[in-house]
Amino acid sequence: MSTSLRSIQKQLNKLSFDPEFMPGAHNAVNVCLRIQPQERACVITDDATSEIAAAIVAELEKLGAPYRAWILEELAERPLVNLPSEILADLEISQVSIFAVQAQTNELRSRIQMTDVVNRRKIRHAHMVNINRQIMLEGMRADFQRVDRLSQKVVEMVRKASKIRATTAAGTDLTADLNPNYKWLKTSGIISPEKWGNLPGGEIFTTPGVVNGTFVIDGVVGDYLCAKFGSLQENPLTIRMKGNRLIEAHSENRELESDFWKYTHTDENSDRVGEFAIGTNIDLKNVIGQILQDEKYPGVHIAFGNPYGAHTGADWDSTTHIDVVGRKFNIWVDDRQIMQDGKFLIEA
Repeated sequence: MSTSLRSIQKQLNKLSFDPEFMPGAHNAVNVCLRIQPQERACVITDDATSEIAAAIVAELEKLGAPYRAWILEELAERPLVNLPSEILADLEISQVSIFAVQAQTNELRSRIQMTDVVNRRKIRHAHMVNINRQIMLEGMRADFQRVDRLSQKVVEMVRKASKIRATTAAGTDLTADLNPNYKWLKTSGIISPEKWGNLPGGEIFTTPGVVNGTFVIDGVVGDYLCAKFGSLQENPLTIRMKGNRLIEAHSENRELESDFWKYTHTDENSDRVGEFAIGTNIDLKNVIGQILQDEKYPGVHIAFGNPYGAHTGADWDSTTHIDVVGRKFNIWVDDRQIMQDGKFLIEA
């Protein structure tokens, strides 16, 4: 059931929130998005995340920037089939958008509808799916200028490379042969009109040419499976890829193995490696079981499915996208080692 815009904004304006959220909210509004007082912002949240959204709204109020705030449950039933038309219309007239919600099963379609508008209009968009208190107090307090400097150095290296190899003591050994026709993107937390970004930020990524090898996922898996299974350190999922396709997945946790296999066989490209990425948020000290933050943890992560072709140049698509994260990587860009046991060998 819908409610008036005024009452939605009133709810967030009046909602009390943990003052510990303020440094992260300040970072989001003033450092990552660099919102100007004259710019219009669209804030999208849900009941479960409204306290964090209230902290962001308080920063917008302090700045004096015009905004509209939307609570999903006030506009449509969850899980969403489509993004509410009121929000789509507001995105059409906004320069900045913030999406702070908890993911629900099968809502990727509605998020793609949102990012389609963001991409077309080149909105500076902060994607904060599954943001929570721990992330607000950790990843969102990062020094994003420093993260950006490191990210820039790494992305300049990989853009000239033809191959990246990654290994871990846990058993990962994979190689990505890079396609020179696909672009590398930097999403360091400093968000530009060219590419919306997750917050907290801190990664560079591309669509790989071909990935082959083994990945021991002792970090996390993404989308709604992340909330279900959390950290995989005690029960890793081991996967094998050949010719850029997933060919095996094994875990002592049979439910995880089954759910992951089913997810990665939703459509004809759900088992295809669509993303190859290096996490660059050097202020993160450990994997916490939350994909939004953990994919920024220093190391390699890959994703199966949607390759974000509008940005990378990949000419194929998928209705799904699921990230997988490991720990303590060694990384070589061509023949130069840039990470050892999870620590960058490059200064920020």
